[in-house]
Amino acid sequence: MYVGRCVLKKIWSIIVVFLLVGIPIRAYADDIGAYAYCLYCANNGEILKANRENEKLPMASTTKIMTALVGLESDKTSDNIVISSDMYAEGSSMYLADGEVLFMRDIIGGMLMVSGNDAANAIALTVGGSYENFADMMNKKAEGIGLFNTHFVTPSGLDAEGHYSTALDLCKLMSYCMSNSDFAEIDKQRSITINFVEPKGKTQTYYNENKLLSKYEWCVAGKTGYTDLAGRTLVTCAEKDGVRLVCATLNDGNDWNDHISLYDYGFENTNLSQPESESKKIKIPVVNGELSEILISTGEPPLVCAGDNTDVSAVYDIPKFLYAPVSKGDKIGELKYYTGGVYAGKTDVFADESSEIGDFETSFIDNTASFFIKIKNFILKHTNQSKKRKGS
Repeated sequence: MYVGRCVLKKIWSIIVVFLLVGIPIRAYADDIGAYAYCLYCANNGEILKANRENEKLPMASTTKIMTALVGLESDKTSDNIVISSDMYAEGSSMYLADGEVLFMRDIIGGMLMVSGNDAANAIALTVGGSYENFADMMNKKAEGIGLFNTHFVTPSGLDAEGHYSTALDLCKLMSYCMSNSDFAEIDKQRSITINFVEPKGKTQTYYNENKLLSKYEWCVAGKTGYTDLAGRTLVTCAEKDGVRLVCATLNDGNDWNDHISLYDYGFENTNLSQPESESKKIKIPVVNGELSEILISTGEPPLVCAGDNTDVSAVYDIPKFLYAPVSKGDKIGELKYYTGGVYAGKTDVFADESSEIGDFETSFIDNTASFFIKIKNFILKHTNQSKKRKGS
């Protein structure tokens, strides 16, 4: 009995030491403090873990993800921007002064680093001409991306009636932005040093407020936000072994740790795999060829990310017919792969046979009739052709 009590006391002592020392015990995605959150796989559009992901909520300065995107996609990225007093705003700032001149790209970079509301306003007035016009541009872009539960009113994210998004929409937005090489290159930086056009010789270094870049080795981008109404908001992106995940948390006082916990969960439950090679024998008609149709073949399928519940589909992007001459090995199109409806990669499609220009002494009518019959059969057989199978 005495020995048993001693063992229990030692176990309890170890537990107390762990608690006092403060060794972190990860919730591992089971105890997320965010009011709403979403963990999203950008490779295949799969929601890996979420709560209230479709609830419309204020999103604070995560708004600036869209502000940066619209600015980068405009034709003014190389323009000089003159700062004026009507660009000033309360809250976080780059502390730009009236009359200073910067490149648009530098303003975008500074805005993403320190969440400058003055920078967001400068981008909006330069690109849109007015805040209202710029908001229209943001909403039009949101609709084009498929963010149907998002509406922008301000470029900065300061609270305004009718300004909202959802955790899922913010994940989709960041996923889209990461395909923009300029955005991805800027947002991964831990700091940016800007050389002002005016005043000449002025330089300023801005440090990225996204602490996850240093806290989590796989983090490659992110944007913070806070207002009294929205609470702490955070959208980040992490990549590991070819898998790209995006996480959004809204009204979360423990956002850094929650993102790490969700990413650990996500990377453990996703992986890349290679679909089976397309082995179906497909023939494509040839105009004026010694062979009226030829076989085609495909290269090795790409690695794709597909969970247990994600379908993989393969869709041919090839012409309805070819013109002779055609040589074996000629690239004639692509076989595109989709996981969960999201583009995941492609492989080339090649001619598997050669067909030189044919003998025109044969009946023109017979050749023409035969050709159009083959075209008809090809279209009927292969229009919208796709092959669905479960991810391995």
